[in-house]
Amino acid sequence: MEGVIVVAIIFGALFGVIYLFVTARHKERLSLIEKGADASIFYSTHKRKTAPIWKILVLNISLLLMGIGIGIFVAGILHKNFNVEFQVAFPGTIFTLAGVGLFIGFYLSKKLD
Repeated sequence: MEGVIVVAIIFGALFGVIYLFVTARHKERLSLIEKGADASIFYSTHKRKTAPIWKILVLNISLLLMGIGIGIFVAGILHKNFNVEFQVAFPGTIFTLAGVGLFIGFYLSKKLD
C-alpha cells in the first residue's frame, strides 16, 4: 500500500511540474502578444551550431567513469597506506572524484558548443 502512495506522489509531482511549465509559458506568450510583440520571437529562424548530444553524453559518461575509477584507486591507497577507515575512504573519494569528473565534463561540454 505504501508503494502505491509513493508512486502516486511521484507522478503527481511530475504532472504538477509539467503543468506549471506549460501554463507559465502559455501566459508569458499571451502577454507578449497582447503588448504587440511579434509571434516570430518564439521561433528561431537561424540554426545554432551546437555539438551533437551524443558527443556531450559520451564525454560526460566517460569522465564520470574515469572519476569513479580514480576514486576507487585513491581510496585503496588511502585505506592501505594511510589507515583511513574503509567506510570513509571509499564512498568519500569515489563520490568526490566522480563529481570532479562531471564538473570537468561540464566545462568541456561548454567548449564543444
